[in-house]
Amino acid sequence: GELFVGGVGVFAGYLGRDDLTAKALVEIDGQLFYRTGDLVTMDNNGLLHYQGRKDHQIKLHGQRIELGEIERCLLNITSISACVVMKWNDDHLVAYVQSSDINEQELREHCQSHLPPHMIPSFFIILDKLPLNPNGKIDRKLLPSPHFSSIHLTNNIELLPPTNDMEVTIHHIWCEILKLNQISTDTNIFTIGGHSLIIMQLFHRYKIEFHLETSTLSISNLFQHPTIIHHAQLIQQSINAIHTVNDHPWSPLHLIQARASFAQERIYLDEQIRFSSNRTTMNNMYVVPVLYRISSMHDHVSITRLHHAFQNVIKKHNILRTALYIDDTNGSIIQHCLDTNIILDGGTKSNGLTIINLHNDDPRHMNEIIREILNQADLFDLSKGRVIRCHILRHCHQSQNSILYENDDLFTEDDHILISIHHAMFDGASVSIFLRDLSLAYQYDDSLYMNENTLNYIDYSVHEHIMDMSLSREFWHSQLERYNIECSLSIPVDRQRSSTNQQRSGLASIAEIIFDNELCTSFLNYASSHHVTLFQLGLSIFYVFLFKLTHGETDLCIGSINANRYRNELQNLIGMFVSTLPYRLEIDFHWSFDKLVQHVREKCLSILEHSHYPLQHILGDNRLNQSNISFLETVFDFITVSKDMGHLCLSGANLERISLEQSAEVSKFDFSLNFMYNASSDNNQMSCHFVCSQDLFEKSTISKIARRFQYMFEQLFRTQSSNIPAINASSSINKVCLILPEEAEEMDLVVFHRLDNIVNEAPASFAQARIWLDERIRFDPDKPQIAIYNMPFVYRLQSDHTLSIKLLHQALQLTINKHPSLHTSLIFDTEINELMQRVIAR
Repeated sequence: GELFVGGVGVFAGYLGRDDLTAKALVEIDGQLFYRTGDLVTMDNNGLLHYQGRKDHQIKLHGQRIELGEIERCLLNITSISACVVMKWNDDHLVAYVQSSDINEQELREHCQSHLPPHMIPSFFIILDKLPLNPNGKIDRKLLPSPHFSSIHLTNNIELLPPTNDMEVTIHHIWCEILKLNQISTDTNIFTIGGHSLIIMQLFHRYKIEFHLETSTLSISNLFQHPTIIHHAQLIQQSINAIHTVNDHPWSPLHLIQARASFAQERIYLDEQIRFSSNRTTMNNMYVVPVLYRISSMHDHVSITRLHHAFQNVIKKHNILRTALYIDDTNGSIIQHCLDTNIILDGGTKSNGLTIINLHNDDPRHMNEIIREILNQADLFDLSKGRVIRCHILRHCHQSQNSILYENDDLFTEDDHILISIHHAMFDGASVSIFLRDLSLAYQYDDSLYMNENTLNYIDYSVHEHIMDMSLSREFWHSQLERYNIECSLSIPVDRQRSSTNQQRSGLASIAEIIFDNELCTSFLNYASSHHVTLFQLGLSIFYVFLFKLTHGETDLCIGSINANRYRNELQNLIGMFVSTLPYRLEIDFHWSFDKLVQHVREKCLSILEHSHYPLQHILGDNRLNQSNISFLETVFDFITVSKDMGHLCLSGANLERISLEQSAEVSKFDFSLNFMYNASSDNNQMSCHFVCSQDLFEKSTISKIARRFQYMFEQLFRTQSSNIPAINASSSINKVCLILPEEAEEMDLVVFHRLDNIVNEAPASFAQARIWLDERIRFDPDKPQIAIYNMPFVYRLQSDHTLSIKLLHQALQLTINKHPSLHTSLIFDTEINELMQRVIAR
């Protein structure tokens, strides 16, 4: 901390300069102390050790950095005689080094091996001599400004261009993020303005661009190998790792009928079992809706052409014309790819396109129409392959009896397109593939290219069923060994669900938390400095929250969502691949948050290799069914979105994607937390939603739980502007508090404190008064009877044991003397008309 100096030698202040006096002096317990501005630590012997200057402590990307610590690290190099580190342009650290026998690469490698990533300077400027002022101190104002673009060009006279498609893609991403026109593929990103947050942005762009699973790419490796060439190699290794399940490529089988995939079976059965009763108020629990708005009058989008494009996408992807039904002969769930003509012939409704005219411009009216559409009983018919629908919502002005358009085939401003697909055929990763093909089909107004040698979803289903999963079976058996999988977490609920009736209504109680930029930056910095993914860090926070919310349960098993596209052949397929898997963590309450995060990271990495193992097998191996499994009740997910995800462009017309109202959301799980991170957003990059079953939780309860989560989050990632007490990440997770500040204040008000002016007498407590009155009102004191409120303790001495009566009497006396309540009398004071308790002196 900062060193304050007190005593008779401290001056009284600056004459006539109260502002300077306030900055230099502080009063503590009536004594003046001088603020030295020096940062020191104290050892066990009471000796103070100088650490640097407080005015050289800066904040960069939400992280507090002591510049003197970086300088001391550099001065450990014998060839450096002097150095200074400064913050430049609010975005970078610059190290100025006085030396004639070192290069930038050596400096960077030294810092990387001794400092966390967020403290490594972006630039190293080597000078023969640092400029000094007349007092012999380094003159920071005379230090040259870094110009990384010129440094880059002088160090790389010949720019190395990308040599393959992957390097081209990475090069484009780097140029976009760093705002540069060209970058050599062998350039170190830290020499051109890169820092820890840039690496985090790259990590998430790579994950989306190359369809990588959550843990296949290591952030720490990106730090250690910071060039385009190296990043391309690391990404290729990650893609190759996807093939570890089976080395041989999967080939198309040209089938039209086969057993449903494990994911399809799970969705189909869940819809039939948990959401099929009269209690379920939502008809379509497993609908994936996508909503777009025509945002400009200049966007000339044709309904007819959109209809043709929609049909062409259905032609190309046979999963969008696939029926699901139960085979009566063996009870299996079958998927049957129907002929294009069967699906597309007939009226527009059977084609999946419906036009709805809106006569009310109120947005609430349109939201109500959308809710009605999504809840239509006949929206889908899985048995007939009707799994995708498109509704066009047109705004009509009733100035005349008839509806008039200049061109009835063109959309007008504020018209909406609602596309709804059944989840058994479609997942989140399918959205970008569908929109890409819809855009291409609209642009060329022609059929999409279909390669007969391309894998189809039905081929994936067949290959999946014949995979050897024996190693994964052993892994999941070890993960859930000795865990009571039917025992739910003790999360506080408003209502209990019957143990005999597991039906759900599907209604959701929802609460949203939007994290400010400072808090988001602090979260990102923690992830980058500890080399964990945002998914892993978010999951760690959820574990700590559940540990506190359940009052210290340490064996926590929850469900988590996996994209499950574990092979390269699956990256460009539309279909349902998502799996829900148990993530079990046995917590030691002595663990620090840092240690818990490392355990979660190891857990996620171990699961990665076995994430393809279907939920049905996990349940079957444990002789369980899907309807009453504890880890399916509490679920976590972390979604990373990019600027291009969900983007729809129809021949140059950019359509605006609209978020659906919360009222349109359904609850498939009892208690779920979903994080959303958007790296391309300037503000509110990260948010999270609690989506919980209204069968168990009131909206007010979920709002309070969300506030507790936000309060805990702020303790873990406290920012400078926050007045919330911070939790040291290296201290026990037990110290995390879920009690909100206003609740703490209320609790403090009801805590009883001994009054200073009361020595041995005070009004009786409410409990004492109740018992005293009860004995006199309900029981006649004039009639002999037993003591109604006696609390006897009866003990019998065991055989072969002896007991000293004298010692027992002494022990009883000591106990009574210790506790005043055991020698207190109750007396009704008639003068003040109040029952009093009086401690009898002994």
